[in-house]
Amino acid sequence: MKTVVVGMSGGVDSSVAAIKLLEEGYNVIGLFMRNWDSMVNNDILGNPTLNNNICPQEQDYNDALAVCQKLNIPLHRIDFVKEYWDYVFTYFLDELKKGRTPNPDIMCNKYIKFDAFVKEAKKLGADYIATGHYARVKNGKLYRGLDNNKDQSYFLSQISNKQLENVLFPIGEMQKSQVRKIAEEHDLITAHKKDSTGICFIGERNFKDFLKNYLPNTPGNIVNIETNEIIGSHIGLMYYTIGQRKGLDLGGNSDKLFVVGKNINENILYVALNEKNDYLISTEAIIEQINWISDYKPEECTAKFRYRQIDNEVKLEYLNDETVIVKYPQGIKSVTPGQACVFYHEEECLGGGIIKEVRKNGEKLWYL
Repeated sequence: MKTVVVGMSGGVDSSVAAIKLLEEGYNVIGLFMRNWDSMVNNDILGNPTLNNNICPQEQDYNDALAVCQKLNIPLHRIDFVKEYWDYVFTYFLDELKKGRTPNPDIMCNKYIKFDAFVKEAKKLGADYIATGHYARVKNGKLYRGLDNNKDQSYFLSQISNKQLENVLFPIGEMQKSQVRKIAEEHDLITAHKKDSTGICFIGERNFKDFLKNYLPNTPGNIVNIETNEIIGSHIGLMYYTIGQRKGLDLGGNSDKLFVVGKNINENILYVALNEKNDYLISTEAIIEQINWISDYKPEECTAKFRYRQIDNEVKLEYLNDETVIVKYPQGIKSVTPGQACVFYHEEECLGGGIIKEVRKNGEKLWYL
């Protein structure tokens, strides 16, 4: 009997992944990752953020434990706090300092879930590891999950094909509604648990209050890029991203204004009047840190520049093994430095990289 170590997060997806593995006849072992120190999981007053007097991370562990006890499988707990800080959270802060919009979940998959976790799983005798991701692996290739609304291949774009070896995604062929139904049928405590929407492992919180603990607020001017007029002040460039409308708090027509760029050196946040404004449109981008999962390196394919975005037809011009110019003459809105550009050929996720620079018709957009 083959042994599978499944990452138990305390959510419904990993819970049902464990059920599917048991049904397939595997010897299943649960492993819960503690990747953030709950003592720094603080609110604005510096107090631990509690839910019924229990930190959310501890509640997740208790839920995972209850599920494993219900399914009669062991649950181990491992501390990756240092690894998460060194490889994910430090990266997150560094990118924010540059005025970019990072995606820490992608780096968490690369360095924690499919690296540190795998090493620990092997110590437990794992033949395979499994997670509750909505994705599929076939013949060493990564494919989208069948549930288009939940597909998580975008977040797996920085893992290597080597890391995909001996990996199982038990719910990749399922719809979310099916997952919840199975959890209900097994009377699991996670059956109706809300999906996590916060930063990977850090959870849901007041983002501005949280970041104050690590990066100083540096207020500056908000400038209308069309008139060069100062129309307000921002609380720190790290709190804003390209295309953002909410949270500008300028009064009057602020609900019609959109963030279109940043000037890091002068600490200026640029806005424009409406969503259709040409300042949000680019036609090409330089993508760095390219990670190819597939052997297929296309000249033309589709790409997503953010999660849940529709597929965009693109052409690739290779500068070197890890850097490409991605061209999309049809124009795409709100392509944002720091975010991931992920490439697809039909249902296969080919890999992806990080958006370094955004251009329009060959000219770098000076305000990005």
